[in-house]
Amino acid sequence: MASKKYTGLFGLLCLLTSGAFAQIGGSYDVQDSSVIPSKRLPQHSEFMANNYPFPAKPRNSWEIGIKGGLANVIGDVRSRFGWGAGLHVRKALGYVFSLRGDFNYLNTKGMNFQASHNYQNNPAWNAYPRPVAGGPQHVFYNYKTNIYDASLQAVFTLNNIRFHRAKSGFNVYAFAGLGGTVFDAKVDALDANGANYSALFTQVYNKYAPTSFPYKDRKDIRSDLKDGMDGDYETEAQEDNGQAKLFGEPFRPNLNFGLGMQFKLSKKLSLGIEDKVTLPKTDLLDGQQWQENGIAATAQTRDMDLYNFFSVGLNFAIGGSKAVEPLWWLNPLDYAYNEINKPRHMKLPKPILDDSDGDGVTDQFDNEPNTPAGAPVDVRGVSRDTDGDGVPDYKDKELVTPTQCQPVDADGVGKCPPPACCDELARRLDSLGPISRCNIGSLPSVTFKGKSVTLSNDAKALLASAAQQIRNNPACKIAVVGYCSTNKSEQQLSWDRVNSVITYLVEKEGISSDRFIFKYGETGGECTTVDLRDGTGEEGPNTVPAPHPNLRRRG
Repeated sequence: MASKKYTGLFGLLCLLTSGAFAQIGGSYDVQDSSVIPSKRLPQHSEFMANNYPFPAKPRNSWEIGIKGGLANVIGDVRSRFGWGAGLHVRKALGYVFSLRGDFNYLNTKGMNFQASHNYQNNPAWNAYPRPVAGGPQHVFYNYKTNIYDASLQAVFTLNNIRFHRAKSGFNVYAFAGLGGTVFDAKVDALDANGANYSALFTQVYNKYAPTSFPYKDRKDIRSDLKDGMDGDYETEAQEDNGQAKLFGEPFRPNLNFGLGMQFKLSKKLSLGIEDKVTLPKTDLLDGQQWQENGIAATAQTRDMDLYNFFSVGLNFAIGGSKAVEPLWWLNPLDYAYNEINKPRHMKLPKPILDDSDGDGVTDQFDNEPNTPAGAPVDVRGVSRDTDGDGVPDYKDKELVTPTQCQPVDADGVGKCPPPACCDELARRLDSLGPISRCNIGSLPSVTFKGKSVTLSNDAKALLASAAQQIRNNPACKIAVVGYCSTNKSEQQLSWDRVNSVITYLVEKEGISSDRFIFKYGETGGECTTVDLRDGTGEEGPNTVPAPHPNLRRRG
């Protein structure tokens, strides 16, 4: 019968855990403050600021488990497997150590297949004739014991710290604890009419062997006894004098220990298999404590009974969305290994890349690695040539030479003598001052969408056309004007848009920054518009510090 029960449990295990090993124990994001309890938030803040190297322990779920299985008493009477059920509550205090409250009910039975004659000191068998030397009376000890126990256990996880692979969905643990056992032991000493089984016991004894009971006949012996007895277990088994009681039944403190395994089915559910051995410090779990040393022997056995509970159960993680899994499912090395492999929080030194000529472009991207100190360069590290005359700006004495005046000399100065017919016109223009020298005409306005400071493709096309006008009129100053200044945000937005237009014309179209007058926060125009106009004769800087840099927009 026992073997069939074990076979059934093994089949259930195979069914429920067929996919368990594919489940991988997950970790959690150590930077997620929502799983950190308030009392450990100061440590979390220090960790996030790189002032403390260890992350705070997260809030983790409780575990509630239910289980059932096989139970038996190991004592003076041969046991038969009964059944048991249990409930536990478990909480992790660390990745290895946790505490568990365990509660169980066990229904156990036992029956000897060998006859006993030293029963005269056991009050449960007082209805039987006293054995005499001429013809000793024999009995077959039996019992049924209901056991209730509760204990607090220390649980140690044995395999969640792994150095060479991620945590799997299989967990092994050992436990030990202290608690109390209440038991109610009874024996089947009388039949339904209140008479003892003397005749039955004598018949069975004589049938199989008057002098010895071979082990090969034990199943037949038990079968004959079971057929002849009513199985009522009506008689209270022997109890110790002065035995402490709880709820009217004997109570003993106990020591328990065992091993278990868990198979993870999901983040909230796991299958548990364990075996627990309990030592309640009593020799009367099976109702018998007398030795068989002769008819008149009165010696008690010196061994204590114990009981075993092999169980299979389901465990549920209870903790809500702000709690991680129970810590025994997590590998505490996950954070360290992942951070080494792909740093997210590690404080790394700022990389230093070689820049031989000190122009701000690192050597691996520098197309001109020997640019003279202080020479302006483009994004490829090549000396800037604003007017494209072949003379870099740091050598060019005429920074913007009109195309029609090129080629230029070694100093970048073009040769553009005016025609003889125009000398008089030139003299008149000189007499009118610098304003009369500019005839650039109308320039476009650039419109931005919403609160963006990024130039659209249409705006870039307008500016490309305007750049050609500006290059063709080198004597003209260009005022770039932005509007609106009723608050700090509008002032900064106006500045950012003017800056975007000037930066584009300088860096992308090669116009000298000295030719622009930077105006922002003006009145009389649309907030979303930046105007370009002839600024010749006006006074104003070509660059202005951002009024409110903390409000700058990036796109």
